Amino acid sequence: MNDWPEGFSADNRGNRYGRGSSSAQPESARVMRQVRRGPAASPGQAAYGGAPPYGGGVPQQPSYVDGGGHGPGDGYDSGYNTGQVYGSPGCRGPGGPGDGMYEPRPAPNWRRRIKVTTITLVTLLVVTSVGTYFWADSKLNRDVDLSKVIDRPEGGEGTNFLIVGSDSRKGMSAEEKKKLHTGSAEGKRTDSMMILHTGDGAPTLISLPRDSNVTIPSYKGSESGKLYPATGRQTKLNAAYAEDGPELLVRTVEANTGLHIDHYVEIGFAGFANIVDAVGGVEMDIPQDIKDTKSGADFKKGKQTLNGEQALAFVRTRYALAGSDLDRTKNQQKFLSALANQVATPGTVLNPFKLYPTMSAGLDTLVVDKDMSLFDLASMFWAMKGVSGGEGKSMNMPISGNTPNGNLQWDSAKVKTLVSQLKNDEKVTVSGN
Repeated sequence: MNDWPEGFSADNRGNRYGRGSSSAQPESARVMRQVRRGPAASPGQAAYGGAPPYGGGVPQQPSYVDGGGHGPGDGYDSGYNTGQVYGSPGCRGPGGPGDGMYEPRPAPNWRRRIKVTTITLVTLLVVTSVGTYFWADSKLNRDVDLSKVIDRPEGGEGTNFLIVGSDSRKGMSAEEKKKLHTGSAEGKRTDSMMILHTGDGAPTLISLPRDSNVTIPSYKGSESGKLYPATGRQTKLNAAYAEDGPELLVRTVEANTGLHIDHYVEIGFAGFANIVDAVGGVEMDIPQDIKDTKSGADFKKGKQTLNGEQALAFVRTRYALAGSDLDRTKNQQKFLSALANQVATPGTVLNPFKLYPTMSAGLDTLVVDKDMSLFDLASMFWAMKGVSGGEGKSMNMPISGNTPNGNLQWDSAKVKTLVSQLKNDEKVTVSGN
């Protein structure tokens, strides 16, 4: 059975070239299906059975009004593009409303961005600062109770710190004691004692030689609470510390000077060395060659950076110095001022990898009075930095000579003038040894 429309059978196709053709000649131009544009055929006109209006055996083709053989209104969607640009916002295309590919992105609101960033950074800074403050405050060892000190002189203008370097070996291993040349003596003694005065003017740092001759006053035992009356006993200043600790030392300094001590700060051997190492060492200009087997000091003259072990040896050396303890106190002043200056540099303060280890090393080993705050401690370090920078004055307590027992005798007239100037927060004009 032939399925082709009448007049369009396989028999009348003729010889064809190409697929399925046995002829080597190309076929004539193929009659393409006609697409009629315009009105659809009338209902009485046969699509395939009537006389072919086009001739040539080509069947009549359905009318193509919409491109798919369908007329308007029959509900058929051809899917042909009508000029709409797909995917454009608001179905906009060339020639339509809002002609263009996309609407331009709004300009960044830099004022808002800067405001948000600033608020975030300030909040982070406040949270970090508050957290650091409470962390540091919790590490202070507030073990000294100055309320136990009796018969205290009236306070004056400014603030007076008593800074003590002790030979405490607490927490040190046998290897550390050997490395730092500290020995293994029991108990605690003071290797250095200084009064730092701060106020409206330039700070003043005064060393109290450990061999200073003092009179032990009446005092109340720091542990027993027992009252010990004065007997007129004279001894070296560092013996007061060895006898009853910081409270008796403060009581003795106040009784022999008449100067009110506001705060007490003490650091031991290990803590001192750890702070120096934490800041990466301290540069010192050593004026002469120093070699001391007792302290372990072995230095050549000139500028050099001292690590913790070397720094401890430097501040403890006295047997290799012509002025013995008086020269040692001068070296201690120079080094502590240089250390404070190093701690206060931007390289330490702004570098958390240096700042926190330094604070931890110092705060873990500092012993202070119960009323000491972090702000007081910062004020002390800042004042010592000022002394190092030449803004203040450093001196020894004025000495007039030796007593019969071999101790150093203070110059009472100069000491009286010095104390008066400190109490009134005046510029110190007295010179020390």
